[in-house]
Amino acid sequence: MFGRWKSGAKGAGDAPRATGRKAAGDAAEARALALLRAQGLALVERNYRVARGPRARGGEIDLVLRERDGTLVFVEVRARRSDAHGGAAASIGAAKQRALVFAAQHYLLRFGSPPPCRFDVVAIDGDRIEWLRGAFEA
Repeated sequence: MFGRWKSGAKGAGDAPRATGRKAAGDAAEARALALLRAQGLALVERNYRVARGPRARGGEIDLVLRERDGTLVFVEVRARRSDAHGGAAASIGAAKQRALVFAAQHYLLRFGSPPPCRFDVVAIDGDRIEWLRGAFEA
C-alpha cells in the first residue's frame, strides 16, 4: 500500500489540510506583497528556493523586492491566526534566520557586485499586518 492513504490511518486527513495551508500561505504572501508595493518596492522574485544537497533543505525566500534606491530586500512572510504564543514575528528563530541567510547568499551569487541588501519580515497576526524593516542582520 505504498503511496496510498489508508482510511483511518494516522495522517489520512493531512492532504486537504496541506492544501489549505498552501492557500493560506499564498494569501498571506499576496497581502504582504500588496503592502510592500504600496510602499514603493518592486517585486523581483517570489518563492526563491535553494537546497543544500539531495536530502538537506537549504532555504526559501518568500519575496525578493527592490527599493527605489536599489537595495535588495529579502522578505519572510509569517502569518498566524492571532498573536497568542508570541505572534508571527516571534516564530522566526535562529534556524530560520540561518536558512534565509543561506538562500540570500546563494541568490546574490548571480551578481558580479552585490547590491546593498537587508532582511525584512512581514508579520500577519489575524487582521493585523506589520512590516519589520531590517528585522535581523546577516
